[in-house]
Amino acid sequence: MTQVSIEEYAVAGGSPYALTTGPDDALWFTMVDSGRIGRLVVPGTEPAHHQLEPTCGPTVITTGPDGALWFTEYRAHRIGRITLDGTVTEFTVPTPDCAPFGIAAGPDGALWFTETAADRIGRIAVDGRITEFPVPVTGGFPSAITAGPDGGMWFTMNQADAVGRIGMDGAVTVHSLPSPAAAPVGITAGPDGALWYVAIAAGQIGRITVDGQITEFPLPDRAGRPHAITADADGALWFTEWAGNRVGSITPQGVIESYDLPTRGAEPHGITLGPDGALWTALEIGALARIGRHRP
Repeated sequence: MTQVSIEEYAVAGGSPYALTTGPDDALWFTMVDSGRIGRLVVPGTEPAHHQLEPTCGPTVITTGPDGALWFTEYRAHRIGRITLDGTVTEFTVPTPDCAPFGIAAGPDGALWFTETAADRIGRIAVDGRITEFPVPVTGGFPSAITAGPDGGMWFTMNQADAVGRIGMDGAVTVHSLPSPAAAPVGITAGPDGALWYVAIAAGQIGRITVDGQITEFPLPDRAGRPHAITADADGALWFTEWAGNRVGSITPQGVIESYDLPTRGAEPHGITLGPDGALWTALEIGALARIGRHRP
């Protein structure tokens, strides 16, 4: 079993929700409840904060092809862009009350995002032009999104128990999951050429190939409510268990290991590979946690 060390770094002024490694080798993270974007140079420095509209609800954040960070504003129905010096630009999505959530850079030099309340996938060019594409499922709640190895964008549909793919031409394919009431959330491209997702309600990790073949791996704690997933640099996937107060890893062969967080009730959400080679997760109690791996 991989040995890990977990260190927590307190973040004042909000509840960290999602995080990513920026082009400046710093961790950038959202604070959904206070409307802030944070930046942490690791390890152990004091984080900087950039205040947005307090009620805008920044959720997922990612590095764009233009060297800036892009993020969704779930409650304000906008897409935000922040440069490395802290300059913020915001773009209102044309569909009202669409509640954008997931966002990821696409292979076409644009950002693609989900509209959870509008059954749509959006595309925003780096100059701010937005195009929207309908998803052929009503009330599907498109959630996380990631670039696939096949030139498309893959996304979860939390309320439809499905994973979707959208091509650069806007064509959408929907793959229903084998498990009912799975409620998938996080999704990422794996090291094996497949997509990996977490099913928060079913307590399992799923793998879907680009031709739609699905394999599911139940977690030891089916009530752990896995939320986010990311690939590391060593061929494994790492995920958070929000209710289980854990992080875990899974190999492409389905071998699962779990690790308790040191603080009870930490509420881990987003997870990413940090600039220092460790995994980092956002804890809604007000901290970022560093997961160092030590293989015997």
